[in-house]
Amino acid sequence: MYEEEKRRTNALLFRFFSKLLDPLASENLGEFLQALVGPDPSLTPLKNFLESRASGNPFFAEEIVRRLVDTTVVVVVRGSYRLARPFSSTEVPPTVQAVLAARIDALPPSHKHLLQEAAVIGHEVPFGLLQAICGLSEDQLRGLLDSLQAAEFLYSTQLFPDLQYTFKHSLTHDVTYSGILHERRREIHARVVNAIEKLYADRLGEQVERLADHAVRGQLNDKAVQYLQQAGAKAAARSALLDARSSYEKALDLLKSQPDSQTAIEQAFEIHLDVRAVLRQLGEVRPMLDHLREAEALAERLKDDHRRGRVCAIMTTVLSTLDELDEALLTGTRAVEVAERAADLRLRVTTRSCLEEAYYYRGEYQRVVEIGVENLAALPAEWAHEYLGLAVPPSVFGRAWLVMSLAELGRFAEGAKYAAEAIQLAEPTQHTHTIGWAHLAASILHLSKGDWGMACSLVENWIGSRPVAMLLPWATASSAWALAQIGDVEEALSRVEEAERLLDKQAASGIVGHRGWAYVAVSRACLLLGRLDKARHLGDCSIASSQRQPSFRAHALHLLGDLAAHPDRFDAESGVAHYQQALVLAQSHGMRPLVAHCHLGLGKLYGRAGQLKHASENLATATTMYHEMDMGFFLERGEADIRAGQKSIGPSP
Repeated sequence: MYEEEKRRTNALLFRFFSKLLDPLASENLGEFLQALVGPDPSLTPLKNFLESRASGNPFFAEEIVRRLVDTTVVVVVRGSYRLARPFSSTEVPPTVQAVLAARIDALPPSHKHLLQEAAVIGHEVPFGLLQAICGLSEDQLRGLLDSLQAAEFLYSTQLFPDLQYTFKHSLTHDVTYSGILHERRREIHARVVNAIEKLYADRLGEQVERLADHAVRGQLNDKAVQYLQQAGAKAAARSALLDARSSYEKALDLLKSQPDSQTAIEQAFEIHLDVRAVLRQLGEVRPMLDHLREAEALAERLKDDHRRGRVCAIMTTVLSTLDELDEALLTGTRAVEVAERAADLRLRVTTRSCLEEAYYYRGEYQRVVEIGVENLAALPAEWAHEYLGLAVPPSVFGRAWLVMSLAELGRFAEGAKYAAEAIQLAEPTQHTHTIGWAHLAASILHLSKGDWGMACSLVENWIGSRPVAMLLPWATASSAWALAQIGDVEEALSRVEEAERLLDKQAASGIVGHRGWAYVAVSRACLLLGRLDKARHLGDCSIASSQRQPSFRAHALHLLGDLAAHPDRFDAESGVAHYQQALVLAQSHGMRPLVAHCHLGLGKLYGRAGQLKHASENLATATTMYHEMDMGFFLERGEADIRAGQKSIGPSP
């Protein structure tokens, strides 16, 4: 017996250090077969047969041996294998699946039924769950499991805290499962659902994925929809977006096959909104809009104003991202009106947070600040981490628009306060998208002020958190600009290439959002790195992306002015025209930092052209504004230009 155990142990070790279904080289297969069946001379025909039939697959070879032992072709004598009689190749099925199926079919009915019930549970088989569905006593069950373990179908993998078995190989599980008649398989899955609900009643949240799978396979459609929705929410919370999307879409497919009822319509409405939040993070805006249209139609069928308001609020963010800003404003305003009529604080907070986005992209920054401050004051502290149907909690989402608007207005101290609060609120959620929005806002604030080191730190932490598809292009663009400013040339160039690729891909998907701003950020990096042709190309991309976003267009025009002022591209007429166009837009939208930048650029251009009065006036205006806004980096540059006699060389930063 010792020799047999030693041989089996050697075979197991050999198989462990090779891949079960990967073919072995002939010399390695020979060693494996020697360890598997032993040295008896009668086994030579068997070894030759295994070498030809198993094609180097150790798992197949082992299953053939088990089959021949079951059919008494091979016997164990004094702890060693012997060939009992000659055998024909027709006695061995041609594939490993067929060998396994034959071995399973040869089991006694009680053993076969239990193995099939275990296969329905899954590859991992908790003892308690198996007992709950099989109807056997503990002693009966242990006896059958011992037999199946001896036959090497299952093996025990865990004793504490609960006994658990595992199928010897995934192929063993799959062949067992596929051999169960469809109706019996459905019935066992249904039993598993009921058993899990009883065994884990106090912690069903841990089991929702398993419950969803068994409910679907058991055709318990009502429960399947319920558990799929819960599984989707659980996956979304840990940023497993593809898993979340799959669960939600399976639930919607099941609901389509259900009879119409108010409950089914309400469930479908909620799931359409749930999957919309996931699609936003994936950057799939058009499918997101489709789900919202479906939800809108369901709200109409239900004649439910509250649901109409929720759809309108979320539709506002989608339309804003797609650059449909006039429609976004109308939709968002309608959502706010619904919330006000209903005196629904949750809906009011949600709708006004979404409306901030529309005003932000329209460049109406003072309006964003008014709405944002009022909305945060109305938001109860205990709702700080509630999502209220959005992809990001309003406590963070609203602060993000507020921070970025304050940055454009030059109110950096106020913006810094809200940025710190947003990050502090976002971090405990451990939700990638939420953390990303907080870092997006904070990084734009510091980039706008010229705090390059802080901006770089924020952006790198942001990228390190693996931002979702929607935010990744903007994060990478911000990183390129910050890295170029602090002199990390190699890394900045790498980020430029990556950002350009991501932004072009985003453009192809129809997403606008911050794309115009992000193209400016990458172009700024190229300008600092001396890649002037690429800087011009990216500046033109920003202009094209900002047709309905006047503030981002102003940034792009200022950038083109800086390019025209570069010694290697000097064109005073073009530079002045671009600066003046940018200045008009910036002034009309209260963008004081950009107004100062335009005066700085004009002052330097006028200085080169010898128009010292105009140069002095513009440079003085720029430095005064920089001082008022505490923009130290830009203030030093402006003062340096004045000291140089209203003359400068090179573009403004």
